[in-house]
Amino acid sequence: MARPVPCETVPHDSLPPDPFAGDPDDPARAIIDHDDEVEHPMGEDERAELLTDLSDLAVYQALLEHRGVKGVVVDCGECQEPHYHDWALLRASLEQLLTDGRMRPHEPAFDPDPGAYVSWEYCRGYADGVTASENAR
Repeated sequence: MARPVPCETVPHDSLPPDPFAGDPDDPARAIIDHDDEVEHPMGEDERAELLTDLSDLAVYQALLEHRGVKGVVVDCGECQEPHYHDWALLRASLEQLLTDGRMRPHEPAFDPDPGAYVSWEYCRGYADGVTASENAR
């Protein structure tokens, strides 16, 4: 997977100066301030749910990745389209929600194979089946 080039590798002098640097009337301040606000702080129950989801995700990945499952598909309520999240992207999104209180937009999967993604409910059912099978022995 190609990694983005860190900003530190771009020489600072090669960038044009910010014409609004230090200006309290910088028009971008309204956008930045709005984006940085968290609508409501995360409660302990929400935090516990996220930690459980992260733990479950690790189990699901361990059970399904070697079977060719690349990640989880989620039906988006806003655009009515399926969103395909590979294991690492979903983990990063949940961790970001845990630390920042929200998920930032991300690039969608490029030309995903819908057959390689399963729903969260499928993952849960598969894990429950494996657990029941192991307990029956």
